[in-house]
Amino acid sequence: MRTSLWFLPCRRSVLSFGSALRGLNVLRHGAPHPGRPRKWVGGLASARPRSRSGRCYPRGGRAERSCPAVDPEQGPGQGSRMLNVPSQSFPAPSSQQRVASGGRSKVPLKQGRSLMDWIRLTKSGKDLTGLKGRLIEVTEEELKKHNTKDDCWICIRGFVYNVTPYMEYHPGGEDELMRAAGSDGTDLFDQVHRWVNYESMLKECLVGRMAVKPALPKDYHEEKKVLNGMLPKSQVADTLAKEGCSSPSYDWFQTDSSVTIVIYTKQKDINLDSVIVDHQDDSFRAEILIKDYSYIIHVELSHEIEEDFSVRVVENVGKIEIVLKKKENASWKRLGHPLENHNSLIPRKDTGLYYRKCRLISKEGVTHDTKLFCLMLPPSTHLQVPVGQHVYLKLTITGDFVSVSNPEGSFKISQFQELEDLFLLAAGTGFTPMVKILNYALTNIPSLRKVKLMFFNKTEDDIIWRSQLEKLAFKDKRFDVEFVLSAPTSEWNGKWGHISPALLSEFLKRSSDKSKVLICICGPTPFTEQGIRLLRDRNFSKEEIHSFTA
Repeated sequence: MRTSLWFLPCRRSVLSFGSALRGLNVLRHGAPHPGRPRKWVGGLASARPRSRSGRCYPRGGRAERSCPAVDPEQGPGQGSRMLNVPSQSFPAPSSQQRVASGGRSKVPLKQGRSLMDWIRLTKSGKDLTGLKGRLIEVTEEELKKHNTKDDCWICIRGFVYNVTPYMEYHPGGEDELMRAAGSDGTDLFDQVHRWVNYESMLKECLVGRMAVKPALPKDYHEEKKVLNGMLPKSQVADTLAKEGCSSPSYDWFQTDSSVTIVIYTKQKDINLDSVIVDHQDDSFRAEILIKDYSYIIHVELSHEIEEDFSVRVVENVGKIEIVLKKKENASWKRLGHPLENHNSLIPRKDTGLYYRKCRLISKEGVTHDTKLFCLMLPPSTHLQVPVGQHVYLKLTITGDFVSVSNPEGSFKISQFQELEDLFLLAAGTGFTPMVKILNYALTNIPSLRKVKLMFFNKTEDDIIWRSQLEKLAFKDKRFDVEFVLSAPTSEWNGKWGHISPALLSEFLKRSSDKSKVLICICGPTPFTEQGIRLLRDRNFSKEEIHSFTA
């Protein structure tokens, strides 16, 4: 008998098929291959599924660990729409950030020079760098030339900004900025307001990158070849240049009670799905998914931390903040000892599978050969499986734990851009990846006109979620589902047979002659291979077809 495992979030008080879709996760497999981990397709919903309001549910539906979600367009305050406005509780009253900034006085700004005025200026399209959109490499000699109020460049963590137009908007006054004019202002910046999201504030003022490394900061305790976590250019720049990426880097700072690791990806498509964090024993590992590469931070921490932590992503600049809680309020002299692949950018295909143990919370039958399993991530893990990707499982004969790998897969959300017609071909538990695809498409693609699912099964008893699919089709007029059986009973009035040109010719009708189309297909290998051949015969291009395979 074939056994198929489904995974749903532990919080299952859903009122409609649409809300259930937001967190459904399915494992599909046939007979296990000797020595090969089984494949789980879909998303790990217990890794903080989001509500429509952007809030994150606790992992596994339990309250013992919740990670605050912050709208990337907001600061961490109470719903503020301003960029980078901290709440009153951050920095902490006794933190080094407040101590450092305690003696700094603000100056009165001229009318029309508020933060919102600055934001409007940066979005006006005006050339604030004086370079007409060009990015350049800046030598130390060149940087030193720009040291006046009318021509002021400052370097922060290896990147040079023309802050001349920002002078009148700076709350600390022009003189404060002039302290770093024509030089590396990293140390000064960290002393005054290290928490400020300067990448967002000054992104339109970016001149370029330093051609040579600026001086090391005073609290530098990491590897000798790394500046505040900045990767040496020779290691990654050439590779990333071909991919259209900037070199990632990291930094860290601390308060009395916490340590914050900041990762600068310089990518605008980074979100919580791109971040995987694991804390096991003394080992801390963060993996950032950047296109087809993984940027890894992997250290043996110098001090003990609590199990729970928080992860925040500023999507418009690609900055990631991971806040760890200290077990003791002691000052750390260094983050920790580097472990395997620390501070490296490597192709995802070469990273290998990294597992963490998840607790099996419950299991129940769904159909005669399908079971619903609910897993809960450990509180020391942050993991969300992106749409269209899968994970692998290591199952043990006895026990309450299942080891879950990092997500894998080649599907990219960018394939949905300006999509008008989406066709889904699924056989059996090949329906699994279609769940998140279907939900994402119907809720996030404004250009979408039509979504059609052709669902192949052997008998009526094999159809997973038949009534829910039919209800969704009734509720959303863009969606239509067709069931096809290969061994129907005499009472079956629907379509029957196997995937064929006749079935596809009727099913694959565009909403218009030139509409943008995507066809996703998943099922047993013979089904998928035959389906791809038939689609090619119907002149669909490679870009219009995505097959889900291991």
